[in-house]
Amino acid sequence: MSETMPRLFTALAEWGACMIFLLQSPRKFTGPRFWLAAAGALVIQGLWLEGSGFLPVALWMPAMGVAVVLMFLFLVFCGQHDLPGAGYCTVRAFLLAEFTASLEWQLYAFFVQKTNMTGLIPAIVFLLAVYGGVFVLAYRLEQRASLGTDPLRMTRQEFLSAASIGLAAFLISNLSFVTANTPFTSSVAQEIANIRTLMDLSGVVILYAYHIQLCELHTRRELDAIKNILQNQYVQYRQSRESIDLINRKYHDLKHQISILRAEQDPARRSAFLDRMEEEIQHYEAQNKTGNSVLDTVLTSKSLYCAKHQIKLTCVADGAQLAFMDVMDICTLFGNALDNAIECQLSIPDKEKRLIHLEVYTKKDFLVIRCENYCPVPPAFQHGLPVTTKADREYHGYGLKSMRYTAQKYGGSMMVQAREEWFQLTLLFPRRSAG
Repeated sequence: MSETMPRLFTALAEWGACMIFLLQSPRKFTGPRFWLAAAGALVIQGLWLEGSGFLPVALWMPAMGVAVVLMFLFLVFCGQHDLPGAGYCTVRAFLLAEFTASLEWQLYAFFVQKTNMTGLIPAIVFLLAVYGGVFVLAYRLEQRASLGTDPLRMTRQEFLSAASIGLAAFLISNLSFVTANTPFTSSVAQEIANIRTLMDLSGVVILYAYHIQLCELHTRRELDAIKNILQNQYVQYRQSRESIDLINRKYHDLKHQISILRAEQDPARRSAFLDRMEEEIQHYEAQNKTGNSVLDTVLTSKSLYCAKHQIKLTCVADGAQLAFMDVMDICTLFGNALDNAIECQLSIPDKEKRLIHLEVYTKKDFLVIRCENYCPVPPAFQHGLPVTTKADREYHGYGLKSMRYTAQKYGGSMMVQAREEWFQLTLLFPRRSAG
């Protein structure tokens, strides 16, 4: 087999390792466009590694650095990771590619020596077998580690830690290719191959273990953020409950005052004025009486806020159907749903179009909670949820996740969509939850 073949095999390994991460995460392109871009990346990677084979040994390390940059650009161009996330995937993909290429070449050289089976076709068959086995295993392990979670939002320190591990493993594994005049290198071909393969394997394993730890850490962070949201919504409910109780007492006293005024004097104009006051009080007493005291409190609090900011909030809710749900969970679901809708409405200049509608009803075997609000500019979606427009994304976007978490707690599901200038949030609960 020609000397240039291993470089082409390395290019294929680097491309395949990148594909493992791209196929498991959201991509900018889908269908033929994605595969066309992937094919272009493979051609560029192959041309560079083939062309750099003529460079002197002193420039071999910089040439490999360029190959890493090409992998990074491939992930950035086709994937939806942020730059630290793309860099993190590049480090893991590069070390996996190095291990795969080294393992394949070492095994092939061993079996060729034993069987004397040379030629292009056996080399390609052997490559497909080894590359296929390693990449399928890596793909499955990556799926298991991620457990269907969103891509990690890497911090700068987390990325630098992963990059340090990858760089150390790569330098040690390839040190013998640069110089044999150190206590940690060798001039024997078999020993060089062993060092490279085993060090690359060690780096891959260490980075995989590091990835599992990061996934667990980010999951704990997200759960802590969700718990804080749950607690904050419950605190808001308690505060609203106290305020509304005070308002109810004041209105009750006012009704008695109106009765006394009626008994003392009865001019027609005064009577009409008092009639209007009484009608307003009755309207207040009648509104947000859904059959669930917790939902009543949340709705009344949000209604007062909406009225203050000229947002029209309408509600048709059978609150009695929420009896199976914990107080804090009711606060979380309705508090976050209305808070998100209100935030959207406050950004609409035309106050006549500030509209929110909430429904709670049963349909067949499901309890349906639906919150709709006018939304002239539909948001971008990622992983089925709107992407927050706030600058500090690390600390926002958990409201909807907490609602999805709460829905799943009762065996339910959540769906969000934007169509015809309306944003719609729908929660479905199996009615057996109430039992």
